[in-house]
Amino acid sequence: MFAPCHATFNHVWAALLLEELYRLGVRDVALAPGSRSTPLTMAAATHPGLRTHLHFDERGLGFFALGLAKGSARPVAVITTSGTAVANLWPAVAEAQLTGAPLVILSADRPVELIDNGANQAIDQQGIFARYPVYQLNLPSPCATITPAFVLSAVDQAIATQRRTPGVVHLNCMYPEPLYPDGAERDYGSYLAPLGEWLSSETPWSPWQQSASRTDTQPDWDRFAGKRGVVIAGRIEDPAEASAVAALAKRLGWPLIADLQSQLRFHPQSLLHTDLALHDPHFRAELGRAQVLLQFGARLISKRLGHFVRDHAWQDYWLIDPKPARLDPDYRVRRRLHGTPSDFVASHPLAAPCPRWDTLDAPLTRAATLIEEACAHFSELGVCHQINRLIEGQLFVGNSMPARLMDMLGTPGRGPQRVMTNRGASGIDGLIATACGFAESVDGPTTLLIGDLSALHDLNSLALLTKRTAPLVVILLNNDGGSIFNMLPVPTEAGLRDTYYRLPHGLDFAHAAAMFGLTYRAPDSLAGFEQEYRAALQAGVTIIEIKVPSDQVSEDLKALGSRLRG
Repeated sequence: MFAPCHATFNHVWAALLLEELYRLGVRDVALAPGSRSTPLTMAAATHPGLRTHLHFDERGLGFFALGLAKGSARPVAVITTSGTAVANLWPAVAEAQLTGAPLVILSADRPVELIDNGANQAIDQQGIFARYPVYQLNLPSPCATITPAFVLSAVDQAIATQRRTPGVVHLNCMYPEPLYPDGAERDYGSYLAPLGEWLSSETPWSPWQQSASRTDTQPDWDRFAGKRGVVIAGRIEDPAEASAVAALAKRLGWPLIADLQSQLRFHPQSLLHTDLALHDPHFRAELGRAQVLLQFGARLISKRLGHFVRDHAWQDYWLIDPKPARLDPDYRVRRRLHGTPSDFVASHPLAAPCPRWDTLDAPLTRAATLIEEACAHFSELGVCHQINRLIEGQLFVGNSMPARLMDMLGTPGRGPQRVMTNRGASGIDGLIATACGFAESVDGPTTLLIGDLSALHDLNSLALLTKRTAPLVVILLNNDGGSIFNMLPVPTEAGLRDTYYRLPHGLDFAHAAAMFGLTYRAPDSLAGFEQEYRAALQAGVTIIEIKVPSDQVSEDLKALGSRLRG
């Protein structure tokens, strides 16, 4: 039952907001400390059904909430105080919008009379995230003349919009003083009375009815399915949805190419080393016999695969994705279908399984042999090649080289239970915090694979890891800067690449681990890495730093590519 007594109108509205969010499925609230957000903080702290997560840095807090939203597949609320505090959520908001992660931003603000007149810690927060939120509302200062149903219906509309178009909703809450309780509880029963049965029920005020999601049967499906085709699995976050894609590819008899983000990267049916095999002209020629492309999910990591898709003369190209966005940077998609993989599979049956049309096994076997030889020594390639064979639980992969290496490499094995990335804006910031939020969504172990510059960007989020009890292993690839620039056509004269792009730092992370009280290991062999990784999976948080020369990974990949092309 919703309590009638509260400290101020600010606290009444804050309690209404949090209660309605709870009734609509929110179970986690991420908070950073602040004075102006006190009504929201108290409402979250005293709500019996909400879990609260605290961090001193709003930037890391936003990414933590992002990871938790991705892992739990539920909206996560984020509470910040006013001023630049809310601005620090910008990077996480951008990533959440681009990947459809459901965040609910509750930002405290000065009332309108304290904006643009020199009041302390006051900036214009209305529309601060530009067009990135799918829904945003500047709530007025709480008062007795505005019905409480307005507050509830605003939340209902926000979450309904978010369910139709996954992403960020932003409610800016303008609280005048007093912000803190004065020790007295006031009875707001008469103000709340118009809410009627809502006060004693557990249902939302006005839940918006959602239409069932379904991808209509395409009338030319039989013609499309009768051609030589390829199935590509891009970003698919739900393993059950991914399984539907694998089952369809098998019945079609089409090769399955699975991106790291698809949950199918290490599936026994997918082509394990497509990215590197595309160096081989025999592989490219055989794959080039395909006539049509059926793709589920977008944002492919592999540039080689992306270039193949862009340059091939497809007779037809269908893309299925639940996010209502174009998702077609090369403008090759001929039919864009809005829906989930399982919706599509359910509405596009096949009369009988079809035989495989391709003969890709021989070039893939050759590629696997050459990759195994290239990964036999202690290196970034060697470590990344081993991970899916050793891993337990779920994997979060950073951007830049870690994502590309995991998309290229791997041994036959069970692989992780789930793989998650931040491949919307694909920034290197906030990755430790996102992985920690992702880890919070399960009880089992989580592994984070991250580069050194990414770790330096988010170093203070190591504080979040100190709260973990379930195993979380941070595999930190330290090649002393941005080694990916060794793979790009950056000019090298006068040290331009090192000085302005690669940014060598000469640091290791032993003292950072010690500062936060985290277990630290730095193996110097593949056998040592395997031993330390297996031990780290048993308890607590461990940082395993892989120290390698700055040019090793680029030279290894160039040599491997040359052998594959030969």
